[in-house]
Amino acid sequence: MSRFKLFIPLALFLGLGVLLFKGLELDPNKMPSALVDKSMPEFSLTSLEDANKMLGREDLVGRVSLLNVWATWCPSCMAEHPYLLKIAQQEKLPIIGLNYKDVRPDALEWLDRLGNPYAINVFDESGTLGLDLGVFGAPETYVLDHKGVIRHKHVGVVDDRVWNEQLKPLVLELLAGAGKADG
Repeated sequence: MSRFKLFIPLALFLGLGVLLFKGLELDPNKMPSALVDKSMPEFSLTSLEDANKMLGREDLVGRVSLLNVWATWCPSCMAEHPYLLKIAQQEKLPIIGLNYKDVRPDALEWLDRLGNPYAINVFDESGTLGLDLGVFGAPETYVLDHKGVIRHKHVGVVDDRVWNEQLKPLVLELLAGAGKADG
């Protein structure tokens, strides 16, 4: 019996090694969301550009779009920004910005300097909508269907690979479905 006890640390070490090795196969950008296939949460927040203009869920309904969570304090958002400009221009797809836990003047200066890919920009200074969406950080991008239902969540930078492999096929599918539903 005492010889068996000598092998317990080795067995624990091997078990931990197997678990860690399996973890290497996981995609760190794949973060499931409880809100996928559920309606966008109700909210009432101001527009980034106009502090007197209130925006809500109803402003996001009626067209397939991307909802992009961004902030000036986010270095990955800086890397992603030129690609969002490209999508907005080339794809003619509305991108809704969710300026997350940021400072309004800083965000406005950023958009003025780098360009504005957003059709609508919601200012979420305290992070309430981000909390309702289950935002882990920025950037995060959601695909919304024309009814305001969240169909996909991507955590991390949207780039050529993410757009062409994940987001664009889903957007095209949703656009085709929206045309059939409306027609």
